[in-house]
Amino acid sequence: MSVYKKKIIVAGGGASGMCAAICAARSGAEVTLLEKNNVLGKKLSMTGNGRCNLTNLKIDGSYYNAAAKSRIGSWLNEFGALDTIEFFRSLGVITMSEYGYVYPVSEQAAGVVSALSNELSRLGVTIVYNSQLKSIERTGESVGYTVKTSEGVYESDKVIIATGSLSGAKTTMSTGDGYYICKKLGMSVKDTFPALVGFKTTDEDIMPAAGVRSKAAISFYLGEELLTSEKGEVQLLTDGISGIPVMQASRGIIKLVSENKPVYALLDLYPDYDEESFDRLINEMIKLRDSRSISELLSGFGNSYINEMVLKRMKLSPTMKAVNISESMLRCIFENYRKLKFNIKECNGYAASQVTTGGISVGDINDDFSYKNNPGIYVVGELLDVDGRCGGYNLQFAWTSGYIAGNAASH
Repeated sequence: MSVYKKKIIVAGGGASGMCAAICAARSGAEVTLLEKNNVLGKKLSMTGNGRCNLTNLKIDGSYYNAAAKSRIGSWLNEFGALDTIEFFRSLGVITMSEYGYVYPVSEQAAGVVSALSNELSRLGVTIVYNSQLKSIERTGESVGYTVKTSEGVYESDKVIIATGSLSGAKTTMSTGDGYYICKKLGMSVKDTFPALVGFKTTDEDIMPAAGVRSKAAISFYLGEELLTSEKGEVQLLTDGISGIPVMQASRGIIKLVSENKPVYALLDLYPDYDEESFDRLINEMIKLRDSRSISELLSGFGNSYINEMVLKRMKLSPTMKAVNISESMLRCIFENYRKLKFNIKECNGYAASQVTTGGISVGDINDDFSYKNNPGIYVVGELLDVDGRCGGYNLQFAWTSGYIAGNAASH
């Protein structure tokens, strides 16, 4: 006597979708995976600059957006960082940790995608490429669903929607189709914004003539109000600012920027100096005041492109003799390296962002990621209003939601 296999459709072959499909298939379900691209894991293959930061050993609700904080703890308790490491070990992917950041030993995101794809093939998951999700409907009065796509119509017992967000390069085809589908099903969609993204500065800001990377502390303000601060390697570009600290901060200020509020950043290029030690450093530099040019005096104090930018902002010629500049003016020049101001014009957009903040309200979702008003439908990954900091937190949520939903849907 044959045993009936539950039929599950997974829409989306990214991180959460592949994980959900594997877990459902391992639990005995008959799984069909629909992917809009002609390959699986297009966006995943680009993560971590190609290294693929799978998760982070230091992880809790504080690393996620406010809407998710009350739920993320219980989800991570069910499938957390150590579970992710074991999951990938079961696929033959060995990991390593760098200060808590977990990567595959191969340091190749392509190898991670390959391991997931191979497991899907081994489990007999049917994969339909170039298939865009169009609609999900109940099959009459029964529990099943009719799933319409650009490539055909499918029947299933359960549906897992993992179609991703609006973030990602155009080649990933991250167009946010899932928001429309979920809204038609009755789910609430929170306003979306690009997150983990850099910013363009106003045209009035004088920027370096070429890109510069520098260890720095950066603080964002709205008027006198401090919005958020970060520290790390900041990128100063010819038309804006980026780097991990800027992207981390973007999650907290993106809505204000989108509303054209006068947000600005102050950059401190000597973040490891307190006021007293920096003052001593300035005094030492002033003692070097002689016939050398101000450009020569600054050559060991900062990056040449930053030095040039500072002098341009202060309307000073780089050829001026340091001896002809007053001590108070020299002090002002050096102090600029701790309070470089950048007026924020706009973010670099969804195509340049790593994740999207906003999306399907977690209030509509049960603990197993099923939709409260239609529990045969599950929503996972970036579609949900869950976003975390850089450092493996967003991929961890992809694995967590995919694992929980895949197992729940198959039972």
